[in-house]
Amino acid sequence: MADVTARLGVDIGGTFTDVVLEVDGELWSTKVLTTYAAPENAIIDGMHQVCAKASVDPARIGQIIHGTTLATNALIERRGAKTALVTTRGFRDVIEMRTESRFEQYDLNLRLPDPLLPRNRRYVVAERMEATGQVLTPLDRAEIETLADELRDAEYESIAVGLLHSYVNDTHERMIRDVLAERLPGVMVSLSCEVSPQMREYERFNTTIANAYIKPLMKNYLDRLQDRLKAEGANCPIFLMHSGGGIISIESAAEFPVRLVESGPAGGAVFAADIAARHGLEKVLSFDMGGTTAKICLIKDRTPKTARVFEVARTYRFKKGSGMPISIPVIDMVEIGAGGGSLAHVDVMNQIRVGPESAGSEPGPACYDQGGERPAVTDADLVLGKLDPDNFAGGSIKLNTAKSSDALTMHLGGKLDMDAMEAAWGVAEVVDENMANAARVHAVENGEDLSEYTMIAFGGAAPLHAARLCEKLGIDRCLIPVGAGVGSAIGFLRAPFSFEANRSIFMKVGDFDVQAVTTLFSEMESEARGFVRSCDAEAEILAEYKVYMRYSGQGWEIPISLTAEQAKTPDAATFLSLFEADYAKLFGRVVDGMDVEITVWSVNAFTPKAPVKLVAPVAPAAEVTATGQRVLFDPGIGQATDAKIALRGDFAPGTQITGPAIVTEDETTVILPTSRSIFAQLDGCLDMRIKGEKDNV
Repeated sequence: MADVTARLGVDIGGTFTDVVLEVDGELWSTKVLTTYAAPENAIIDGMHQVCAKASVDPARIGQIIHGTTLATNALIERRGAKTALVTTRGFRDVIEMRTESRFEQYDLNLRLPDPLLPRNRRYVVAERMEATGQVLTPLDRAEIETLADELRDAEYESIAVGLLHSYVNDTHERMIRDVLAERLPGVMVSLSCEVSPQMREYERFNTTIANAYIKPLMKNYLDRLQDRLKAEGANCPIFLMHSGGGIISIESAAEFPVRLVESGPAGGAVFAADIAARHGLEKVLSFDMGGTTAKICLIKDRTPKTARVFEVARTYRFKKGSGMPISIPVIDMVEIGAGGGSLAHVDVMNQIRVGPESAGSEPGPACYDQGGERPAVTDADLVLGKLDPDNFAGGSIKLNTAKSSDALTMHLGGKLDMDAMEAAWGVAEVVDENMANAARVHAVENGEDLSEYTMIAFGGAAPLHAARLCEKLGIDRCLIPVGAGVGSAIGFLRAPFSFEANRSIFMKVGDFDVQAVTTLFSEMESEARGFVRSCDAEAEILAEYKVYMRYSGQGWEIPISLTAEQAKTPDAATFLSLFEADYAKLFGRVVDGMDVEITVWSVNAFTPKAPVKLVAPVAPAAEVTATGQRVLFDPGIGQATDAKIALRGDFAPGTQITGPAIVTEDETTVILPTSRSIFAQLDGCLDMRIKGEKDNV
């Protein structure tokens, strides 16, 4: 790819759209309210703002990298296209039966989430494959043609095709697509053998339906975005961030929009991993809190943890199993409905609850003074003194403190006999404890001790809550990077081009077929490299190889990493040895006398990341000059206190300030409680420690 001197990163969130322009290594950024009806309007507005700041014409932008919550929101709000499912006879109700597991064992009134498609939009054909790929019941073309006429009469916009065992033999799915293309030109078709070629039909069918459901919406949006940017002078390649932490072409994104689910949070994890690498940190807790949600991710050895299945739209207190499973490569993180716009209420037990409902940007929290009447986290932060009403979002939005107080008193204080300040304290403590509890559970599930971790906080609301979260989790150190308020958008600019190819081919180690494995890895690598090559025809491309293995009879697998040599010259004994070593590390023992199975094979192709330079330690220097003070409520000591105010731009390397203090910048605010102090690192990161701890190690 030709040398690109100006690059634009854009992250559409539930409340704000973050735009970052990188010109010759220097960053310019802004936050604008998300425009729901036409999201591209906020992007254009933000692009012109950052171009004006940098004195750069939009025509000089050589690359745009975009992440968005549009796909996720469409699934959560059930506002996708009119979609049908075509599946194998007898499997019409798989997406309704789910796995038959109860995500809340003792709730007698448990209600499972409704499937994405009602039963009358699910159709069947008479065909059947064996798990080995052998045809048991051939598919009759005439039956497909009859079905196509029925689908046309029902006026479907998009069709998902998910047949049993098509991940092994995709012949029947492709036959259905060929007939539909002839009979229903213009109707979009998604095949499970392409969207998610993996075993477990519930997850595979659901992922394919989700892809088909949002495909018309996302394709229409991406087409509009291309046209608008071109009209505004930014006639350059556009790439999309995918949920696995890499970048794909806009054409691939339009074909597989389900891979864009969680694209924004993935950019945040990439951003945190980059900061971790620059500071030589091995164990990092990434904390990303925006206007709608908070995301927590474990990063070890400067690499975010990944998974093959995740859930969106959890309906039962964020409980695992209550959401919609999406079976694609994804950065593994916990996401809860705790953002600046999350609304607070009093439940039937007279307890304060926060989220998952959000005020968004329209109308927004009560303090936005745009018609919102219910109190949000931002209203609580304002009343507690964390925010300056005259300088929110760089002064572009004036906050109304009286409206916040009224909303807190009316909806919370009046019911619980509290004044506005006490109600705000309650909201802040509930939301902080929700996030802390989610982090604890995530750490326990992964066998990690968070006291050994460093937090990296970013997103518009995270620096407001990071210190209190550290107090609750026993974390001693927190970094707030430069550009923290737009961290995910910066992460887009740090992400590699990448694509992960997966296959579900069941094989016992005792029946290991060297030739079949060699061929499989070769085909997957060719597929993955092809996607990356479509983004950059000249770049160096590297590859990572994994297999997912388990003991016979177990329900889930563990990932086993392979070297290129082990993938190209596969050997059963090597695979078994690697599995036993990783299994023993995770569970403390191996199981003697049990067969071992391989269920999923994976190749991830990616462009190498640019080398990072370690940030040198800095010696503590003088206290930064405060520009004023205001009253700040410190929940750690349970009372209001006078806090110094400092501008982030006034922090030279080594300069410091002790809490209680407030550090302000255009896109976020750092709250420093009585227990903490902050000093600036050479790269501009604010390094928050427990008072007296500045060893710079």
